[in-house]
Amino acid sequence: MANIRIRKADGVWTVRAGGAVLAESKNALELSEGDYPAVIYFPQDDIAMAFLDESDHSSHCPHKGDASYYSIITKSQTLKNAAWSYENPNDEVSRIKGHLAFYTSDTVAVEQI
Repeated sequence: MANIRIRKADGVWTVRAGGAVLAESKNALELSEGDYPAVIYFPQDDIAMAFLDESDHSSHCPHKGDASYYSIITKSQTLKNAAWSYENPNDEVSRIKGHLAFYTSDTVAVEQI
């Protein structure tokens, strides 16, 4: 298994896209995997799911399981497959179940406030 570590992310984290705050959470998780940059996973309850549209894209990670993807719908554009979730993650990363992570870009910001 890859060296995956999950811990509670310190402080309050937000996701912004298209001028809107999509998520704000004190309960975000930080997942560290090997040499990759840490990824913040937001509890689904802290996300404005109305802005997200589940896509038919999926991927498989041997360590985490099968990922489902979501597109973000903003006023001006649709950001395809900009977020992902492991609905039924492998046991060793079960803490990320019910959480979504977001790809950061020039249109999506994930930041600690």
